[in-house]
Amino acid sequence: MTLFSQIDAYLRRLIRESTPEMTIWNIESIRKGKSMGWNYIDGCMITAILSMAEITGEKEYDTFAESFIDSFIEEDGTIRGYHEEKYNLDDINEGRVLFPLYRKTGKEKYRLAAEKLQGQLTRQPRTEEGNFWHKAIYPNQVWLDGIYMAQPFRVFYEKEFGSADYTDIVRQIMTVRNRMFDEEKGLYYHGYDATHSIFWADPITGCSKNFWLRSIGWFAVALADLFEILPEGQDRKQIGTLLTELMTGIERYEEEETGMYWQVPDQGGREGNYLETSGSCMIAYAMLKGARLGALDKHFAENGKKTFFGVAERYLSFTDGNLNLGGICLVAGLGPADNKRRDGSYEYYISEPIVENDAKGVAPFLLAYTEIRRIPEFIG
Repeated sequence: MTLFSQIDAYLRRLIRESTPEMTIWNIESIRKGKSMGWNYIDGCMITAILSMAEITGEKEYDTFAESFIDSFIEEDGTIRGYHEEKYNLDDINEGRVLFPLYRKTGKEKYRLAAEKLQGQLTRQPRTEEGNFWHKAIYPNQVWLDGIYMAQPFRVFYEKEFGSADYTDIVRQIMTVRNRMFDEEKGLYYHGYDATHSIFWADPITGCSKNFWLRSIGWFAVALADLFEILPEGQDRKQIGTLLTELMTGIERYEEEETGMYWQVPDQGGREGNYLETSGSCMIAYAMLKGARLGALDKHFAENGKKTFFGVAERYLSFTDGNLNLGGICLVAGLGPADNKRRDGSYEYYISEPIVENDAKGVAPFLLAYTEIRRIPEFIG
């Protein structure tokens, strides 16, 4: 059995062992015993499944994605398990799948659900500079993750149902570039507190203490996706420039043998640091996609390919007759104020659990896989 057929079989197993009430890939919720309502983790996975349907033509993937989302969306667009009052950008992410499903099926409830999520964003609290708070419980905080969670959805909405005005979207991203990018390191900090007052923030810059690979990965994926879905013009050009800058910065930290990247990317080899799957796959996906679309130099496609196969070689394994993907950081964050452990320190980032088969790693792995399959010379 080839690697590609193994990956296809792996995904089929995951979806056959999952239901909307209990997805096998949402390890975070399983460990916490939390109800699996509307959430970004499943959103990432359904995004990947739809991409797999597109690239493979497998009807099973489309059928699963549609039935999964249908179980959460009422006919009037009400979303089961979604709570606007949390003003959580993570909860916007799953909404991006509503647009391809609406185009495929014409179900009006998908459009109505998208309008409800867009309604949250029109009321989302903002910093004085105009960037969304990451969540209501994180006042005046901007996280790299939030760009991926909200801004591709906004572009889809503007294109499909809005006025095609992308000004605020690009402006928020440029503020992130201006506030959170380290020119010397070529990397973005995980978070930024606009008041410079939260315990994890530098009192001068407002930024968190260290770089975290997956947060950079989320941002990279957002830039690659935005470059694809924005219409040609100045907005798209600006996003392409940021993607080139970021990929040029992070390729310096690639681990030579595997092509992977470290949990704390600028401290490779330091005791406790490890080559992490989810962020590496996100970087691979952004490089492969950016090169395919012409935003990046072609050598980045080779880099992305090396990273993807490096992840497969190091962390894809058979256990009890099943294929499993390891090396995935379960979760990491900053605060809130009553959780001083999540302080953005090196020690914190390497202390979070490392797991197998969590969608935060599986979905980026599958997305990178679909990009590999879109480049004929990589599959010949």
